[in-house]
Amino acid sequence: MNILHKIRDGLIRFMYGRNGMDHLNRALFGVFLAVYLGGAILGRNEILGTVFYLLQVAVSVTLLYRTFSRDLGKRRAENQKFVNWWWSIKNKSDGAKQRHADKDHKYFTCKNCGAICRVPVGKGKIVITCPKCGGEIHAKT
Repeated sequence: MNILHKIRDGLIRFMYGRNGMDHLNRALFGVFLAVYLGGAILGRNEILGTVFYLLQVAVSVTLLYRTFSRDLGKRRAENQKFVNWWWSIKNKSDGAKQRHADKDHKYFTCKNCGAICRVPVGKGKIVITCPKCGGEIHAKT
């Protein structure tokens, strides 16, 4: 058997039952790269260099701990919280882009429940009834 196959098989056996790389670890790696580049650019100052170095160490230790952890339940719960948080941010920004691109409708947010109501443009002053809570929105389209 080739030496590279033996190394690969050894790494596979070592990582069996460990967390490995998930979405949160990939995000932490991105944070590490950003902090590293920030330290390289702005770290000429002694205080800023120390701050960036400490951030690099903290992020890298967290990344390595999560990667090699055998407590899969906790790591999966942490990853799921991160994925839900990231999805909500991404979903809000994608929805805002789509609403901004829609020139045929105007969007209003209900003050009671936060639901977004869509109304055709050019109807003048209207009263919008929220479909979710029944609250009224007085608006001009």
